[in-house]
Amino acid sequence: MQGWRPGREHLQCETFVPIYECGGTKVFFGVRMVTLIELVGGLVIIFFAAELFTNAVEWFGRRLNLSEGAVGSVLAAVGTALPETSVALVAVASGGAGHTEAGVGAILGAPMMLSTLAMFMTGLAVLVFAAMGRRKFTIQADYHVVGRDLRSFFSVYILALVAALVPGKIYKLPIAAFLLGAYVYYVYRTFNSRTDKQDSEELRPLHFHRKAARPRLRRVLVQLFCGLALMLFGARTFVEAVTQASRSMGVSPLVLSLIITPIATELPEKFNSITWMRHRKDTLALGNITGAMVFQSSILPAVGILATPWHLDAQAIASIVVALLASFVAWAEMTIRKRLSPYSLLACGLFYVLYPVFVFVILPSL
Repeated sequence: MQGWRPGREHLQCETFVPIYECGGTKVFFGVRMVTLIELVGGLVIIFFAAELFTNAVEWFGRRLNLSEGAVGSVLAAVGTALPETSVALVAVASGGAGHTEAGVGAILGAPMMLSTLAMFMTGLAVLVFAAMGRRKFTIQADYHVVGRDLRSFFSVYILALVAALVPGKIYKLPIAAFLLGAYVYYVYRTFNSRTDKQDSEELRPLHFHRKAARPRLRRVLVQLFCGLALMLFGARTFVEAVTQASRSMGVSPLVLSLIITPIATELPEKFNSITWMRHRKDTLALGNITGAMVFQSSILPAVGILATPWHLDAQAIASIVVALLASFVAWAEMTIRKRLSPYSLLACGLFYVLYPVFVFVILPSL
């Protein structure tokens, strides 16, 4: 966008938003006001939907007598992973080189965003809510659950990287089958783990039936699906607005597929985890992120291997490496210090900065 200036016909304050003035001339990004309204509206819808969804999924787990690990790492994780999953699947199914690149970018961008930006925002939420007196600074999570998720993530995502280095489609297919089976096994272990703690705390009233001490299952399901539907609608609205804004500003497809779109589609995990951190549900908050990481590093790469050539360039491989390094920080502290501090989660966010630096600064100079 360097050197770009809109024509006189585009300088309409009621349509475009001025960013700054240079030499008395207003410089505009070509972003319509309606696009900004959609951006803000999508965020508001997602935030409201996250409150409905987290409240309902807690009651759903309580009614089925499930552990926090199963609720956060599987039910909530898969449910909130639907926006980015749909974006990747639609892009891959559309065919064509451009759509395939966008689909692979969405597949690989999701784990990178979760392991960096989502972790950062969760750690920041802990510090903010602790400063407000709503919770403690320490993270009281079931580290067996979070550690199991991260180990599973390492295993399947490294295998997805290996699949890109294997020549020939015929040799990639067994890896795709193994990734699908690995997630099924992960779900089985999560639901049948005897070490996971049951949530014994008093739950907040169900929003759709606040007077009931133990709401009916159908009311829980109605709120659950309403929250999920609103979440999908809000995420889709936000994604479309971000896409439009990115095109208006001349952002490259690489940035859009690997960075911008995953940020938008990962909002459900971020808002759900922030909501749970505010209510001191640390296992649910972290499991929502790490469980989604396992899902998106096994199921989606398997789809990518089956539906695309799965030849990854340096930019794509770098996104995998960044995700692995960032998540290793949290796993290392849990393993060595037997604890997890919000500052480690903040450190994960630093790896998010490394990716654009590598892609746009280091890589072009090589």
